[in-house]
Amino acid sequence: MKISSFSVKRPVFTLVTMFLVIILGAVSFFKIPMTLIPDLNPPVAVVVTNYPGASPTEVSEKITKPLEESLSTAPGLKSMQSSSQEGANLIFLQFDWNSTIDDVQMDILQRIDQVAIPEEANKPRFMKFDPSQFPVIQLSLRTVDEGADIRSIADDLEKELRRIEGVASVNVSGKIIEDVQVILNPEKLKEYGLVQSDVVQMIQASNVSMPGDPIDTNDGRQLTTRIISPLQSISDIRDIQLGTNPLTGDKIKVSDVADVALLEPKAQSETRANDKQAVLMSVLQESGANTATVSKEFKKSLDELLEKDAYKGIESDILFDQGDYVQLAIGNIGQSLILGGLFAMLVLFFFLRGIKSPIIIGVAIPYSVIVTFVLMYFADFSLNIMTLGALALGIGMLVDNAIVVIENIERHLAMGKDPEEAAKDGSKEVGGAITASTLTTLAVFVPVIFISGLIGQIFTEFALTISFSLFASLVVALTVVPMLASRMLKAPNKNREARKRRSKKWQTFEKSVKWALGHRAIVLLLTTVLLAASGYGLFKVGTEFLPATDEGFFSINVKLPNGSSLDSTNKVVKRIEDKIKKEKDVEVYVSLVGGTQQSMAQGGSEGNMAEMYVKLLPLDERDRSVFEFVDEVQPGILDTIGEDAEVSFNMQTAAGSSPNTLTFSLNDTDEERLNKAVTMLDEKLRELDSVTEVDNDLIDTVEEVKIEVNREKASDVGLAPYQIAQTVSDVTRGVFATQVVWKTGEVVGVNVSYDETFRDGVDKLKELELKTPFEAYVKLKDVADVKIAEGPVAIKRVDQAHSVTFTLKYLSSESLGDMTKRVNDLVDDLSLPDEVELSYGGDRELFEGAINDMLMAIILAVVLVYIVMAAQFESFKYPFVIMFSVPLMIIGVSLGLLATNTPISVTAVIGILILVGIVVNNGIVLVDYINQRKAAGLSSYDAIVTSVRDRVRPILMTALTTILGLLPLALGLGEGTEMNQPMGIAVIGGLISSTFLTLYIVPVIYSLFDRETRRRAKEVKVK
Repeated sequence: MKISSFSVKRPVFTLVTMFLVIILGAVSFFKIPMTLIPDLNPPVAVVVTNYPGASPTEVSEKITKPLEESLSTAPGLKSMQSSSQEGANLIFLQFDWNSTIDDVQMDILQRIDQVAIPEEANKPRFMKFDPSQFPVIQLSLRTVDEGADIRSIADDLEKELRRIEGVASVNVSGKIIEDVQVILNPEKLKEYGLVQSDVVQMIQASNVSMPGDPIDTNDGRQLTTRIISPLQSISDIRDIQLGTNPLTGDKIKVSDVADVALLEPKAQSETRANDKQAVLMSVLQESGANTATVSKEFKKSLDELLEKDAYKGIESDILFDQGDYVQLAIGNIGQSLILGGLFAMLVLFFFLRGIKSPIIIGVAIPYSVIVTFVLMYFADFSLNIMTLGALALGIGMLVDNAIVVIENIERHLAMGKDPEEAAKDGSKEVGGAITASTLTTLAVFVPVIFISGLIGQIFTEFALTISFSLFASLVVALTVVPMLASRMLKAPNKNREARKRRSKKWQTFEKSVKWALGHRAIVLLLTTVLLAASGYGLFKVGTEFLPATDEGFFSINVKLPNGSSLDSTNKVVKRIEDKIKKEKDVEVYVSLVGGTQQSMAQGGSEGNMAEMYVKLLPLDERDRSVFEFVDEVQPGILDTIGEDAEVSFNMQTAAGSSPNTLTFSLNDTDEERLNKAVTMLDEKLRELDSVTEVDNDLIDTVEEVKIEVNREKASDVGLAPYQIAQTVSDVTRGVFATQVVWKTGEVVGVNVSYDETFRDGVDKLKELELKTPFEAYVKLKDVADVKIAEGPVAIKRVDQAHSVTFTLKYLSSESLGDMTKRVNDLVDDLSLPDEVELSYGGDRELFEGAINDMLMAIILAVVLVYIVMAAQFESFKYPFVIMFSVPLMIIGVSLGLLATNTPISVTAVIGILILVGIVVNNGIVLVDYINQRKAAGLSSYDAIVTSVRDRVRPILMTALTTILGLLPLALGLGEGTEMNQPMGIAVIGGLISSTFLTLYIVPVIYSLFDRETRRRAKEVKVK
């Protein structure tokens, strides 16, 4: 090839270009951001509407259903899920991955505006999904000083930590929020003829700051006016005049009917870390910030702050640190990359038996990686487990082209040529073959462009990165390698070819090739049997979406019956804590009692709910994975809690999938029929082996106090139902009156509420006195029926039909595919009504969506590889011969996955896709050389035997460098390597079987397609 000759003639130019690329690569490497996975922007959005005071049924009928009807026609909408609960609704919209939320946002807003909603409801809000809304660090703060209030200390720390570069916000659970509480005494109110609303109105009327029109002064200036009467202290509020006592003429003040104090609301939640009072801190990073850098700076600043005297005795426990995990994962994959490169070099030293040739080839690895960094920087990629995984996967392949070139140059040197001539001729002879083999490998990644969805976003960077590295290795093999070979290599003292022919092992190998050509039927039959057996084996390994990553972190959700008190929930959580703290693998556990982190962040609380976060020791300090830990600990905890509460264990992987979890829904337009089907299926699911948890969201009910107004009785005393409802709501909830600004500049809210002793219990509520327009008082029980009844907690729908979602947790020894099959068999046995539809969600839905795209990609890859080879060989026959090496990889893939008990996942399929491009390389080199030998005058039979004998060494070298280069990745050593492990196993297995069998199958198939050997090969017998 001319480029090789140019490089040999112009060594200085080649070296200078190398150094320039190395400098660019170094600069690019330090500028590439570091993240865990490629940036994902799922096309999902949420529409939220608040309807204060409305029941779930009202919210569903008046807001949710009209919105669903309007939004259902939005372009690109894939599915729509809604939840209607007391006072609010939430509609979750999922669009095709081809859509972007920015494109459909205006359409959604227009459809929202077209819906008429009740005046009492707030306008529906549209919210886009933003990955930066998820915390990158979660930690707990606790104090060893029993007298200190960790919450006030955390408030001070939060202000300091928010200033760190890259940190968007720091959220603290259990913060101290103090408001002015005006606690009314209803007996005093009645004595003075007042009601709650009178007090609220006078507080509002007394706290004034209002602008007026500008006025002209006598000296010709125009000044603005402002009327002010601010409330600036507790005493100001106490002294507000509510009226005058008609009997005594004394002024009636707020202090006469209420106690006024700056109080913290009654505790509705509690946070503990390792049994100590604590707060949970969540750190959100700015969009586009480098996760690893933010994590490092945050922990450094936190450590510096905790060393100060003001924060002595405060201990922090990192629960989850994405930046730390990013560095660990990328460090481990980087280690696999380096080890793979070293293993590949060992292969070269073993085969080439010298120093110079391995060093020349070894240059290809770091140089190709450096060129890849340059291309990654300009492609705006990040360093993540996928892009580094691509480099680790390709590390062995980077030397393939260089091996073929250097081996051929050495062969030409052995023929007596001078180094420069040997470098030119040797690289020219194999230049076409290595270009074709590289193009075929690159061709398999073209179909990745057509893969949509989550997998498309995750693997696009992977495909392009490995393509960049292979392109770089081709350029190196055709330029740098010939140039260095022409300067460093010398002709061998003895004829290597003659020595090799006399070698016993090469003679044995040559005899085996001749035997295969003489017994073609036996060879093909044995191969067919192996293929059939391996195909069967693939169906036995099971399936999963993505490999689970051990991040050493999981959460436990606790749910007591609706209406349970905070104390009851606390007792259950403490029983779980007692079990957890006995486990030696646990580093820290944090308990949030009285709600979930999500509900607390929104300012709400749920007394019957709790969440626990458990962090295990680093992976190298424990003997079991997080999945094994959960499998062993979960049964004991479930037995301990029994029927007292629902306890579920949750794990999340780096890519967002949920390990050991199967999610599916039953949908039906008839609610009653659906409920029957759900009950039947739920009973059967609980009987399945290996299932640890079964949960569904069948409409839950909660006890509530229902106050049904008797319109006739209310009318008799001059009250409208709305007035009664408003009064009861204000009494039970309290009323936010105003905000006041203290002299210190602090802004504090003022709430007006009844003393709890006058509204605690149903009987007290019945005795509540309402003021009528006739200045008289009437008890609530006289105008309304007050009773305890059941009402729905939430009403859920999917695509405008009633829906119930099942969440099935199973042991880590089971696969997603096996559990799906068992659920399908169970549903078939139950013979559910045809109207009840089953649809999978979560990992199963993603797997089903991805696997079809992946199979299409593999088929396209096979076609593209054939097309590239046909163009290269200018023949349809020879590429067809080479394509017989593709199915041979299935044998090794099947054995590899079975031997390691690895299910087929999307990453394993990506490995198979890559194999399509790799396994044909040996065939290309072989067939190309056979054709060259025939063109040189050899008979077809001799050309086949000679080519296989001459090319077996470079074929074995390229295969071994790729296999050993992948070995660290396949072993999956350390955190973060699990994602790429099935890929490594699949490629190693497929490459071993394909390389070994290609040396026999391709010659056999070639002989069948060649006129000269079609008959003669049958007659040849080994002497």
